Amino acid sequence: MSKKAILRDRILRGARRARLELADGLVDRLCVYVELLSRWNQKMNLTALDEREVGLERLLIEPLAAARHLPAADGRLVDIGSGGGSPAIPMTLAAPNWSLLMVESKIRKSAFLREACRHLELSNATVHTGRYESLFARPELHEAHDVLSVRAVRVDAGLLRGLQAFVKPEGQLFLFRSSGVPEVPKDLQPPLAWRATYAIGSASHSRLVVLEKLVFGRFGREAPTEG
Repeated sequence: MSKKAILRDRILRGARRARLELADGLVDRLCVYVELLSRWNQKMNLTALDEREVGLERLLIEPLAAARHLPAADGRLVDIGSGGGSPAIPMTLAAPNWSLLMVESKIRKSAFLREACRHLELSNATVHTGRYESLFARPELHEAHDVLSVRAVRVDAGLLRGLQAFVKPEGQLFLFRSSGVPEVPKDLQPPLAWRATYAIGSASHSRLVVLEKLVFGRFGREAPTEG
């Protein structure tokens, strides 16, 4: 069996465990992404890539499972600290009608992200090289996104207060949380409130925590309580 066939089989097995149905075209593009990431990873430390099934679950399956919880068939997604492109790229491959902005402070990682977008023909994806704070100088990005995703950064209430500025009222923040990490900072404050938590990794016990940006005053809404 060829290396590509082995990779394809591992992706499909992971998808079955997560009860995901993947079209052949999506599996092919996921393989292209993993192969490109592997080649670049040999030159620079993009991510702790592990092409075994457990590693592929975190790299691909968790973002694909999270994509099922996107609030609409299309919209605008911004991903903070995109690194090697996961979860942003797999999510966008699974939801091709969504536009994507990836924010990455390291120049070489940003170069990889642009190359990945070119190889995968993600014409709806762009890359911003810089820290997320630099986006405050771009008013067109304020409250412009339906969903903001975060994985590879330390999340606290202060960070979330800053990030919510880029999310539309009634938009959502997707927090990818690993086992043993608190779901939501204890001092989470309005306009953000917990909305739901989903299991997205069978082997890793990872969770997707969804926060909602509430609109106080207009609808008279209150923060939901976790149940």
